[in-house]
Amino acid sequence: MTASDLTQTSTATPTAPVSAVNDNQIRIMTLAQMTHSGTWQLEQLHLRDHHLLLWITRGQGRLLLHGLRRGFGAHNAIFIPAGKLLAIETGRHIQGQALIIPNDGRVLLPDRTQQLRLQDGLAQAELTGLLEDLRREIHENRTYLTESLTAIASLVSIWLRRQMQLHGAPPRASSAERIVRRFADILAETYSSGRPMQDYARDLDITPTHLTRVCRQSSGLTAADMLSQVVQHQARMMLIKTSIPINEIADSLGFGSAAYFTRFSQQHFGASPSQVRKAASPRDIA
Repeated sequence: MTASDLTQTSTATPTAPVSAVNDNQIRIMTLAQMTHSGTWQLEQLHLRDHHLLLWITRGQGRLLLHGLRRGFGAHNAIFIPAGKLLAIETGRHIQGQALIIPNDGRVLLPDRTQQLRLQDGLAQAELTGLLEDLRREIHENRTYLTESLTAIASLVSIWLRRQMQLHGAPPRASSAERIVRRFADILAETYSSGRPMQDYARDLDITPTHLTRVCRQSSGLTAADMLSQVVQHQARMMLIKTSIPINEIADSLGFGSAAYFTRFSQQHFGASPSQVRKAASPRDIA
């Protein structure tokens, strides 16, 4: 994405991320189910409008969490609050579950990202059991389902906060990591405004060159790449998950015109916005 592709106003209302989940119910899914429209749904940097707890039971991969890249493997629990940037590259043999909790205050949850590498078999079994309880409740669809799911998800939250307490405070971040985390937070709020990269650097009191350097060092991506990936993900989700007119999508994402949005789509998706939407399967849109 370049400044010429986007408007340069910073006053636009941030575009709310489009969710792959179509209701406000607590849900549990496999990682495979989360990527039925393509692995880009997890692999591309994005943010979600719900809280997400990932429980990895097999395999390994790479994680870009709150702007910082790191590896993960089996028996890792990864928590991402709503509105925090996330990307997950999974290996071929990865297995795991995802607990999705709406961001409506019904469950008390931490406000920061967390990756827990669990060695304790009892802690592993406790989380697995709670997730199985959730899955069973959803499958049986009994009365008081919402209340039951909320109660079990609250127990998961207690488990998570206890484990965070046991693991202690995370290591002190380096100066570069602190800058990238701040950039990730600003980006999550203003990615759809069309602001040029100079504005982001100015917010952080650094030069655009330094911002690019620290982002590449901590995340493996340049600052511009991070912005572009978030816009790509949101654009594709809006095209395949909603019926919003394409010119309105372009405007909501900060593009100067529908023509610039079309050029962006052809560059990154290999197809025009209308072709991306037409190629979506009914299951994608449902």
